[in-house]
Amino acid sequence: MAHYEIEIKSLLGEEKNAIALKEKMCELDPACACVATNKQLNHYFGEGDVNELYTKVEHLLDSEQKEKLKHIVEKGSTFSVRTRQKDDKVLFVVKAAMDEGNAINGVSRMEFEEPVNASLDELDALILETGFVYDSKWSREREEYTYKGANVCIDRNAGYGYLAEFEKMTDEQDQLDVVRNEMQVLLDELGLEELPHDRHDRMYAHYKANWPEYYGTEKTFNIE
Repeated sequence: MAHYEIEIKSLLGEEKNAIALKEKMCELDPACACVATNKQLNHYFGEGDVNELYTKVEHLLDSEQKEKLKHIVEKGSTFSVRTRQKDDKVLFVVKAAMDEGNAINGVSRMEFEEPVNASLDELDALILETGFVYDSKWSREREEYTYKGANVCIDRNAGYGYLAEFEKMTDEQDQLDVVRNEMQVLLDELGLEELPHDRHDRMYAHYKANWPEYYGTEKTFNIE
């Protein structure tokens, strides 16, 4: 069964805004809790063939994982291929756009995100062998919260500074608009604005062109 991800990003920028958001969530939802913290390395890829990629990595996947990935490869149009090291765990990530955005920054996406028994370098090498190339590499520190039925990640990203991601998952494609509206209500009550797609695209383009300057550092930039 496909998993659909609905994700809305809000740029916080400075640490004081991240602190204020956490305080506001706890005020409005007494059950709000931090459920995880981790450090991540995220590698983004572009220009490859996802069908070849599926063949190259399928030996790392169990039967259920293969079925999920095959569905996304067959049904998706634009794809974002990523690898992630989350503390000591390595994840293989493929996202396919479901809305007016793209597979990197879209709001509604099909998502495959599964752990694999390989190092980050080994998984990267398999992807590069199928014609993909590095788009960029990211480093970030993440705090994950539960808030009124949504997952809220507050990240300190290389380049971007602090960013909040509000996320819900559904198995039902016909529920995407409903869940999208529910997420917007959460942002409104917290006084947050969605990061516009065009601004996010400009930010990503700048980061992509300059990522070696930011990866693994606390340096940030501001692009309007």
